[in-house]
Amino acid sequence: MRTGVGWMKESIFHQLYDKYHQDVFQFLIYLVKNRTVAEDLSHEVYVRVLKAYERFEGKSSEKTWLFSIAKNVAIDYFRNANVRNRHTFDAFDWEQEQLISPVKSPEQFIELDDEMNRLLEVLELCTGDQKMVIVMRYFQELSIAETAGILGWTEGKVKTTQHRAIKTLREKMIQQEKEANSI
Repeated sequence: MRTGVGWMKESIFHQLYDKYHQDVFQFLIYLVKNRTVAEDLSHEVYVRVLKAYERFEGKSSEKTWLFSIAKNVAIDYFRNANVRNRHTFDAFDWEQEQLISPVKSPEQFIELDDEMNRLLEVLELCTGDQKMVIVMRYFQELSIAETAGILGWTEGKVKTTQHRAIKTLREKMIQQEKEANSI
């Protein structure tokens, strides 16, 4: 027999899952470029949500809190992959390292036009912070305030990172175009 608190926790969990699962999955697939890994990470997000919901204080929206957990799950995935690849325990520098997934998702790229494909390829050349901000702001359509809340940053840092990311994307796309035209 379920207790009142257990049933309520389960009900809230299902509401969060139903409302945000697709957004969380899309966010993760943009980062890892692998459907199976994104599904696994998405499940990990909801395991952490179930374990931590009682500690959720409501200082941010549930959506912001959920995406913050998803961000941390993605960071853990890349940190663990980085450690496995290097066979060392060097610290993963989230702000400096590029998050490059070795596997591209064919089902994603088939439906995209060439311009979007180029943008996604160039996005891989950005730092982890820049990539996170672009994905949150433009692919997930989160506000600057929501993005800041998820990342634990000020809105000013989000705006600066976004500006730098857009500048980098623009420069890399121009460079790619010049290289393609010179062939």
